[in-house]
Amino acid sequence: MERRYGLLTAENAPVPLKGISVRLEVKGYVADLSASLEYMNEESDPLEAMFVFPMDSDSAVYHFQAQVGGKTIVATLKEKEQAKDDYDDAISSGHQAFLLHEDESSSDVFSCSVGNLPPGDKVTICFRVVQELPLEADGAVRFTLPAVLNPRYTPAGTQGPKITTVSAPVDKLPYTLQLEAHFHNPLGISRVQSNCQVTPVEFLNPEKTSAKLSLADGHGFDRDVEFLIYCDKIHEPSAVVEGGLETAAPGTLMGEAAVMVNLFPSFPQTASKASVGEFIFLMDRSGSMECQMSREDSRPRIQCARDTLLLLLKSLPMGCYFNIYGFGSRFASFFPASVEYTQSSMQEALEKLKAIGADMGGTEILQPLSAIYSTARITGHPRQLFVFTDGEVSNTKAVLAEVRKHSPTHRCFSFGIGEGASTALIKGMAKAASGSCEFISGKQRMQPKVLQTLSYALQPSGAGLTLSWELPPGVEAAPLVQPPTELFNGKRTIIYAQLKGKLDPSLEAAATLTYSLGEQQIRTITRFRLAPLQTGSATIHRLAAKAMIGELEVQTAVDSVEMSRRLVEVSVQASVVSSKTAFIAINTDLNQPLQGPLRHRHVPLYQVAFGNALCQGLMAPIAFQCESSKLMSMGNSKVIDDEEEFDSYLQSGSRAMQLSPSPPPPPPCGGAAPSICPSPPISLRGGGFSPAPAPSSPEPEEEEGPWMKLIELQNADGSWGAQPGLDSSLGLTTEQIKQGRPRQDLDLTLWVTILAVIWLHSFAADTKLEWDLLVNKSLTWVKAKGAPDLADCVKAANTLLKTSILPETLGL
Repeated sequence: MERRYGLLTAENAPVPLKGISVRLEVKGYVADLSASLEYMNEESDPLEAMFVFPMDSDSAVYHFQAQVGGKTIVATLKEKEQAKDDYDDAISSGHQAFLLHEDESSSDVFSCSVGNLPPGDKVTICFRVVQELPLEADGAVRFTLPAVLNPRYTPAGTQGPKITTVSAPVDKLPYTLQLEAHFHNPLGISRVQSNCQVTPVEFLNPEKTSAKLSLADGHGFDRDVEFLIYCDKIHEPSAVVEGGLETAAPGTLMGEAAVMVNLFPSFPQTASKASVGEFIFLMDRSGSMECQMSREDSRPRIQCARDTLLLLLKSLPMGCYFNIYGFGSRFASFFPASVEYTQSSMQEALEKLKAIGADMGGTEILQPLSAIYSTARITGHPRQLFVFTDGEVSNTKAVLAEVRKHSPTHRCFSFGIGEGASTALIKGMAKAASGSCEFISGKQRMQPKVLQTLSYALQPSGAGLTLSWELPPGVEAAPLVQPPTELFNGKRTIIYAQLKGKLDPSLEAAATLTYSLGEQQIRTITRFRLAPLQTGSATIHRLAAKAMIGELEVQTAVDSVEMSRRLVEVSVQASVVSSKTAFIAINTDLNQPLQGPLRHRHVPLYQVAFGNALCQGLMAPIAFQCESSKLMSMGNSKVIDDEEEFDSYLQSGSRAMQLSPSPPPPPPCGGAAPSICPSPPISLRGGGFSPAPAPSSPEPEEEEGPWMKLIELQNADGSWGAQPGLDSSLGLTTEQIKQGRPRQDLDLTLWVTILAVIWLHSFAADTKLEWDLLVNKSLTWVKAKGAPDLADCVKAANTLLKTSILPETLGL
């Protein structure tokens, strides 16, 4: 199949989507979202409009309807191919039809089709979604409404998605977003933050258990909308019981009560960190990694990745093994095989790290994964894989199958970088190999999340999980999904179960999770009342169904016939869209033969291009249709239909794709790094390719913080030596460092290490999450020296640095 990497037309065809309205309800860890999309046909011919949009892969779409001329048409969930056939038949019969389905290759992309919209007519499409919400490291519950759908790179020899996505400049989007959000938490809400302009938070009661806000008027849907909800006692275990639907048959998934249990494992402080392991870091080096992190953070993604890898290398324990891979449309590793972590190997890796760039073309992750899995594992060193990518691939399901195939031999920790990263890919890899995932966007720094994840990887994980229930007579619990195979300290675990039998609201029940932590047996008990909530949306049931569908999607590849049948059964019963089902609605009131050609219109979406546009502070407009391997413009066109030529094009820096009229030109790369941007950006217009206007001034690169310069000087064993650059990093002269020792025969390396640790605690406390692991390694090295007067050393260091860190703070 041909694959079009880019398609841009100079035609200014009217787009039928006029506005999006969203109402959001966040209750604890769950979001219930209702979205309305208003279409209008301003052309003289009937239209078929398609809107392709991103959605979190954990979202459960459970309702779809159309409002036409005062009439509401509620959609039916059917097997996907049957729904598509019904849609085509309806249109060809002159009826109006509406179709909503999940993309063939990835569960985080949806398509909404409006078929046979007559000239001058309006229609409003509504759908509802429920979603589990992730918990951030600082205790915030995070909601994201994705606006950015990045181009998905299709590797050679694979079939990419057939959908077409179109984007436009911010000031050219023909529709706006209105959003009203309500937040509820019985434990109290302390504050709500957003990356967008919003109205002031309004608390709805004195207890501050409910609040609301709205997006500011005129919000252009040009970025992901994020809310961070901070609540009290967020890490306490909880359980929510929900009654079954009265309209559902008893004994079925939707007809019985269901419970959602949120657990937060808390490991004993005595749980020691591992000093063994094989740590493999797989870094995306495709052209899109040259893009800036976000509108709020102008640093290139690849620069943030380099800084993060430096901290990771400094934080690894002595005696472990490691390797670093970079990938694009090809891949390469620092070492032929994983090497032991020593001062020499760390220094060699740091030198190679300085040279990596976003210079490897497209995003093809399957080949490097296969290469990593084919290498021999090291006895006694469990394999831990860290994957960093902006998640722009079209063969997501093939990648997840490969990770799942090798899940018994490793754990996978994945990180989505920037807006538009595929939640299906990032979350799927972590779930497939018993790891965890994080997303970095907006003003968030990559380093704290990654280093916290390394801390999880170094800790023992809870294994051998068993779940038991304490229930009244006549009530039994049936788990709906399998509990996770491993637990991480402080990481939330969600369990769904069906409660069969008559529930007495006055009685209490309990769920007990038992797991082993090394030689210890740990029990976590969550008690809850059997007082079911009655919600019209059946939120807990649908989230449980979504989790069940996720498990069945995996099993379908093993037993395709039976598992597919069961998948469709669960999907239809719960009215939750899956890869095998789709919503279909038909308006039979419209029964007019088509009087003209049915024109197709794709609604533009805010989209990230490959490189220089965003890395220089612009969002480039680009239309993507993955059915052809040609990058072209309409009219007089230049075609790139060779994959190597395309990769070369990406690497050359000629990646700024602009829609006429062009946005302001990006600044040039300047002389500092000619290899990144050797040729001028190319503007794709109706008349073909032409150089973009000459830029005016270079953009300054963000200067490295002094604490990072100090960390660069740390040795692999955690110590700091008296080496060039250390004095300036500490703000002291070499003579002051030597003379400041409490006794002149004190080992200089020991003394300098104590100075560096105290300096970080005093002058870089706001980045403690980023250097905490490597400082703990330093303190372990200090204690191993066995110096009898460490308290005196801390006192002398405080005097010299004019600080006040207590020995107890450092464990000395």
